Amino acid sequence: MSIVTKRGDQGQTALMYNRAVSKSDARVEAYGAVDELNAAVGVARATVEIGVLREKLEALQQDLVRVMGELATAPEDLPRYVNDGHASVTQAMTAGLDGWIREIEAAKPPGKGWVMPGANQASAALDFARTVCRRAERRVCALKDAGQLNNPEVVVYLNRLSDLLWLLARGVEDGRR
Repeated sequence: MSIVTKRGDQGQTALMYNRAVSKSDARVEAYGAVDELNAAVGVARATVEIGVLREKLEALQQDLVRVMGELATAPEDLPRYVNDGHASVTQAMTAGLDGWIREIEAAKPPGKGWVMPGANQASAALDFARTVCRRAERRVCALKDAGQLNNPEVVVYLNRLSDLLWLLARGVEDGRR
């Protein structure tokens, strides 16, 4: 089977369970932004030299696949999505980010104010991932504002993830993480 389906040639795409929508649909914007975020985290993972951090970034990418799957499912198809064994974004996922944030902040409190990205390649990649995360969060909020987001934890997770990415960027600037 070819990657070329030609279904998108007319500006349409399919959500999970083949529900056709416009490529400009708020849901497509939201999961597309999270897909970009996953790629940006992948770039950061490729630039980070610390093995433990690379492993944690890969785990974040796996979480982002879960976020994308949930966002790519129309609200009316969510029961089927869950029944098929797909996991939703949970408070436990956000709590995991909170724990990682507390661990970093306990080692050294974060600085204050604006930061100029680019101290090194890894911190720049993490800062880029952070900005993509903020965009994804805005897209998910638009979906929420349109009444199309069943799980508000997705917004909380992305908000916390952007905070974590900021801390990680600061940490790799001075070699702490």
